Amino acid sequence: LATGPRQNNSIFYEIRTYDIKPLKMKECVEVFNKYFHLRTAHSELVGFWSAELGAMNKVVHVWKYDNFAHRAAVRHALANDKAWQETLASRLLPLIEKQHNEVAYLVPWCQLGKPPKEGGVYEWVTFQVKPGGPALWGEAFQAVINAHVNTGYTKLIGVFHTECGLLNTVHVVWWNESPDHWAVGRRSAHEDARVAAAVQDSVRFLESQQNMLLIPFQCSPLK
Repeated sequence: LATGPRQNNSIFYEIRTYDIKPLKMKECVEVFNKYFHLRTAHSELVGFWSAELGAMNKVVHVWKYDNFAHRAAVRHALANDKAWQETLASRLLPLIEKQHNEVAYLVPWCQLGKPPKEGGVYEWVTFQVKPGGPALWGEAFQAVINAHVNTGYTKLIGVFHTECGLLNTVHVVWWNESPDHWAVGRRSAHEDARVAAAVQDSVRFLESQQNMLLIPFQCSPLK
């Protein structure tokens, strides 16, 4: 039921979310920042963040793959990489309480963006939409995204829809200069007639939504 157009290539993104044991977040950040180069030697990391608001003791990282054969080759290489297994994985696994992953594609009208400068915070917004995929909700959802972009208060990084995991899920990633800048922008958007009109048209496809404010790791390409 999650059908419709997507990017015209085989590239996909694996979104991995880890729940970290309470009181272990500081140690987890230190391990990732110190040893994560052992993992990024195998495939392309898009971004890596820890949750600041909207969730606790959670990290999110996004990986880019050319196709599923590429991912399989990477996972095989990792399984045989003693440095990664003994140095990073052995330190990390005792800190993790739960792991979750999804396969997602960029929606066909979105290219992966970058922030205008380093620093700031990322807003990760997750929408649970009605079954049907971009063929059903794509046009209305694009209008909402464009309305927010046109306000100028935030920078769009990417819009992803899932193909494996919880289906009919859309993740939208935004960049803001600071939490206060994000808060001011949210208030401005709520008062903007363009945003209000687009949202009113799109809510018919929406089941639920939630968001997190994320802080990038030192090892994250998106900072």
